[in-house]
Amino acid sequence: MIYRQLGRTGLRVSAYALGTNSFGGRADEATSVGIVHHALDHGVNLIDTANVYTAGQSETIIGKAVRDRRHEAVIATKAGLKTGDGPNDSGSSRHHLFREIEGSLRRLQTDYIDLYQIHAFDPATPLDETLRALDDLVSQGKVRYIGCSNYDAWQLCKALWTSDRLNLVRYDSVQPPYSPADRRIERELLPLCRDQGVGVIVYFPLAGGLLTGKYRPGAPPPPGSRAVTQPRFADQFLTDARLRLASEMAGLAQEVGVSVAQLTLAWVMAQPGVTSAIVGATRVEQQAENLRSVDLSLDPAVFDRVAELSA
Repeated sequence: MIYRQLGRTGLRVSAYALGTNSFGGRADEATSVGIVHHALDHGVNLIDTANVYTAGQSETIIGKAVRDRRHEAVIATKAGLKTGDGPNDSGSSRHHLFREIEGSLRRLQTDYIDLYQIHAFDPATPLDETLRALDDLVSQGKVRYIGCSNYDAWQLCKALWTSDRLNLVRYDSVQPPYSPADRRIERELLPLCRDQGVGVIVYFPLAGGLLTGKYRPGAPPPPGSRAVTQPRFADQFLTDARLRLASEMAGLAQEVGVSVAQLTLAWVMAQPGVTSAIVGATRVEQQAENLRSVDLSLDPAVFDRVAELSA
């Protein structure tokens, strides 16, 4: 396994991170526990979840899976999205974060979170309130490092400035979408993170399954796929241009003797500034196949081809 420093911290995390939003949903508990154990057995230490994934079941399953192996896992969870119908059941206020951390700790059966992330920018809460709350959670020992997710470059820059100005803990990582089908973060966010020493943990490295070979131009999506169960995904990702890219990537992968998912993950993990790529699984066999991407030794010219195809 490849391990990288998380931003400016001394924490080392696996370049391949386990995504768990299917736990308790598309993957039942027994299968999910098996996926976690397989990941740990193969050197994956970064496990990403959130309080809202499958209504908390993801965290609960992870807690059971790592109960006797807590020291091997770097658990990253999130808070900030809607958890109920009350007026304070979302956002990154002190009130909401202090309540949600307790729920996550209980479900995960742990007394600390390695990386606590704000799930999305909250324009209704001042950044200094959010960062003071996170600073307190670190001081209390409930959180070791903090991060954010789905922040634009200006939002992250403002947060870093606020932390520096008020002498508060600063975001050690950001979690944006990134793949050959979505390279928007290359314009501003990645350069900012390289300059400021912020780790980048990307999600959707396979574009939500688009770059796995399951979707083809002119063919209906396979039954049970995300494009069928989540119509918004189909509207966002299954465009003619992206389906064409998926087809071209599949051809290139066949040319070099790997799966299109392996080629895509290897390219994402090799990009400057990327710390880790979050990869989900609903079967151990699927994870084993994708994990081969970590050890691929591909000619740089192949990665150049990927960049050209996706440009």
